Amino acid sequence: MQISVRNIRKNYRRKEVLKDISFEAGSGSRIGILGRNGCGKSTLLSVLAGSLKADGGQFLVSDDSHPETADLLSSPRLRSSLVGYVPQTPPLFEELSALDNLRLWYAGSGQDPAREEQDGPVHLLGVDEYLHLPVRKMSGGMKKRLSIACALARRPKILLLDEPGAALDLICRNTIDQYLGSFCRKGGIVITASHEIPEITACTATWILKDGSLRSFLYDGNIETLVSRL
Repeated sequence: MQISVRNIRKNYRRKEVLKDISFEAGSGSRIGILGRNGCGKSTLLSVLAGSLKADGGQFLVSDDSHPETADLLSSPRLRSSLVGYVPQTPPLFEELSALDNLRLWYAGSGQDPAREEQDGPVHLLGVDEYLHLPVRKMSGGMKKRLSIACALARRPKILLLDEPGAALDLICRNTIDQYLGSFCRKGGIVITASHEIPEITACTATWILKDGSLRSFLYDGNIETLVSRL
């Protein structure tokens, strides 16, 4: 699979938040979008996910099952089958159990999350350990893992994650990181907005979003250099 984000633009009133954002990625890529708070990282992911309308640009994709290049911004049905999105705030129903939340996302997929195979996201993310627990009683880490499992209900090939490791303990971060590594090794593409050094280090390519523009950045482990570029 190959994706190409071309000239994405987004304005809020008179402020140009995203200015002709462009980048490309292929199967197995793990892309990091870095930047200061409020720079537009969440806006960019929301646009790519289709939850926010762009003022211009394209989100192109092509692979063996879709040999003709398609624009996911103008193809909501195709986008919903190829893209999974996990925003900063978990999109969960607090009074429902983990299983009931999953069933809402799995509806129409022909799969039952309670009977998922051992190599599925519910098991690999450890969500099967608390399927019958109400969301309101879950920790932040449990909610994050459940949110990712929900986003993967239809087996998307592209996963958009907004600050997936924020405020999580080391064990939960490791669980999520291991799953994302497996997802990419199977040909998936992950695009992550992050401030976390371990997540940045795991990326195959990183970009800095600043003043509405996206610039390629090679992170070599020097945090001072990274901070100076933000």
